[in-house]
Amino acid sequence: MPRILVVDDDPHLLKLVSATLTRAAFLTLEAQSGQAAWAILDDGPVDLVVLDIMLPDTDGWTLCRRIRETMDVPIVMLTALGDTSHKVHGLHLGADDYLPKPFEPDELVARIKAVLRRFRINAEHAVSIRDLRLDSMTRQVTLSGEAVIMPPKEFALLFHLASYPGQTLLREHLIESIWGYDFDGDERTLDVHIKRIRDRFADREAPFSIRTIRGLGYRLDVLSS
Repeated sequence: MPRILVVDDDPHLLKLVSATLTRAAFLTLEAQSGQAAWAILDDGPVDLVVLDIMLPDTDGWTLCRRIRETMDVPIVMLTALGDTSHKVHGLHLGADDYLPKPFEPDELVARIKAVLRRFRINAEHAVSIRDLRLDSMTRQVTLSGEAVIMPPKEFALLFHLASYPGQTLLREHLIESIWGYDFDGDERTLDVHIKRIRDRFADREAPFSIRTIRGLGYRLDVLSS
């Protein structure tokens, strides 16, 4: 069960967020100050931090920077400071997502799940399908020991599909995971990138195929050797 640390000086909001996450099958820990939050983080690992900016003893910016400098844990900022400049500042400091108050509980849960998915996949670093290897640290792709050059989005999309072989991934899930929760561009962008990946491996005897699941999304199938 993922452990979520919720940091907010408003006790009513703290209880609301904790109750929302508990219903979504998360284990929640609560802190009403930066010092209390750091004591919890120092005591043992958590899987994600939900962080307010306005805290009594420090500010969320400082705590976010300190967390990012010392540990590898995803951060979702949840704050009344909703201006674009605040969001950009938070993301530059290392936050993985930024949700302004007031918020919809279902959206908070969805964003946390999306961040955890991205973080888990990135933490795995490498995915292999027989003689195909993708390394997320170096963004290198090799097939039978030969390098395959791929642009970042194509790499991220193939890495994500290869992380769930044989599973149908919904279009919405893929767009959210690769282009972000707030992507508002043409959803055909996904189809274009899938076509480019197929074309890139068309003459390489790749050990996989990407199937279109009509009305749902895409699935990567491992081909028999």
